[in-house]
Amino acid sequence: MFARARDSDLAYDFFHAPVAMAAALIGLVLILAAFLAPWIAPHNPMDVASLSLMDSFKPPIGMDGADWSNPLGTDNQGRDVLSAIMYGLRVSLTAGLLSVLFAIVTGIVIGLLAGYAGGLTDAVLMRIADVQLTFPSILTALLVDGVITAVLPRTMRDALQLYVIIFAIGISLWPSFARTVRGSTLVERNKDYVLAARVIGVPSWKIMLRHVLPNVTGPVLVIGTLSLGLAVIAEATLSFLGVGLPPTQPSLGTLIRFGDDFLFSGQWWVTVFPGLTLIVLVLAINLLGDWLRDALNPRLR
Repeated sequence: MFARARDSDLAYDFFHAPVAMAAALIGLVLILAAFLAPWIAPHNPMDVASLSLMDSFKPPIGMDGADWSNPLGTDNQGRDVLSAIMYGLRVSLTAGLLSVLFAIVTGIVIGLLAGYAGGLTDAVLMRIADVQLTFPSILTALLVDGVITAVLPRTMRDALQLYVIIFAIGISLWPSFARTVRGSTLVERNKDYVLAARVIGVPSWKIMLRHVLPNVTGPVLVIGTLSLGLAVIAEATLSFLGVGLPPTQPSLGTLIRFGDDFLFSGQWWVTVFPGLTLIVLVLAINLLGDWLRDALNPRLR
């Protein structure tokens, strides 16, 4: 199986695309740094007992007063910036991945149902998607997050805030998946293999899952990769605005917001390094998405 994957056209395109390989390597390093943070981070920024105000605002390596135990410096509470970035990456990637997964599942279900059923079902579902597409995704996420947060009891808000963010971002992204799947389903449902399955009495849900779905996943993978970058930015934006995750679960957006207060007082590293990490992460994801779009496009072969 691995030999077949290695010899596939997609693998050949990947290993002959230096930009895609570099983006994949950078993305892999960031993912490993995020999810291995409890074991490889120099310090635990979540351990309040280990923090000392005497260690606050240590500069990064290369500046006077730097300390190799804090290579990217410390913040106003003495937290190691490098460790905080690694832990913040975990939260940002988790929120981004789960929200895109939620959007993909929702979009595929609605798109398959609309494209295969047609008629009134198609019209109603697509008009809902059209209405939502008229609003910027960040505004939709803000609205959903605000409504759910207002409904939840105060004692449950911090514990459920991550799931609220995932739901809010996922809801704002599903229309693009639904419209793509619906368009591909409209093409596939009139092909001979689908008509033959209907003739022999195969149930509609089996036709959609076993025959139509495998043939519409290519565009979904491309949109999903590109949407991951949008989801990470959306989560960072919400956290920067103060409506995202609580300070007990700091993401990259939260770290940037904390450091913004000290940007013009000389402690630039508190916000610049988390910001650069966010830029590099999203850039790597988008470059991979661009390569995947070209690699799966038969017209470019």
